[in-house]
Amino acid sequence: MPGVCGGDACITGTRIPVWVLVNARNLGISEAQLLKDYPTLSATDLTNAWVYATVYPEEIATAIKENEED
Repeated sequence: MPGVCGGDACITGTRIPVWVLVNARNLGISEAQLLKDYPTLSATDLTNAWVYATVYPEEIATAIKENEED
């Protein structure tokens, strides 16, 4: 279940925004690589992130777009 940090949905117990994980996946980074890159994440965290992104696609797309402009 995502929490909130800096206004973005984040993985509970971390400061990793869901949009960062979704964007990485969109760029072709595998779940195995994400788990290696973010050792505090579990496979369940990734599953929860994908579910959240499916339920709130506009929120995630907006966050990705806003952060690409920075």
